Amino acid sequence: MFVNNEKLRKKVRRTAAEILAAEIVISPVDLLMRMGMLSKKDYEDWRMGKIPYLERVCRANLSKLGTAMKELKKFARENNLKPSITVYTKWGKGKKTLLRFSKSNNPAIEKAYSTHYVNRKLCVDVNFSANT
Repeated sequence: MFVNNEKLRKKVRRTAAEILAAEIVISPVDLLMRMGMLSKKDYEDWRMGKIPYLERVCRANLSKLGTAMKELKKFARENNLKPSITVYTKWGKGKKTLLRFSKSNNPAIEKAYSTHYVNRKLCVDVNFSANT
């Protein structure tokens, strides 16, 4: 899919910038879907609890996924985006169990996938508009 890490990093930055131009929040799963590394169907199946961990259905190896998450975090820091941990629970009926992103269930990896990045400026603008 991506020839080398430099091309991947550029694609992450370009895609993150596109998301940021249209939305207040960048989520790693949205980034992966827009980059073609995760299908919407696989994402929805994971959210329904049909897939044990998200990395299992991603269309990239673990090294590429790790590079993408690190580059997204770097992009967020450079653009003064606010990190916000998001809890992902199973959709549908029954117990709302926590979903896993990685096979290893490593806390650092889980945190990388569950951290959304919020555009501080747009949040301030939206809050100001709502209060006036």
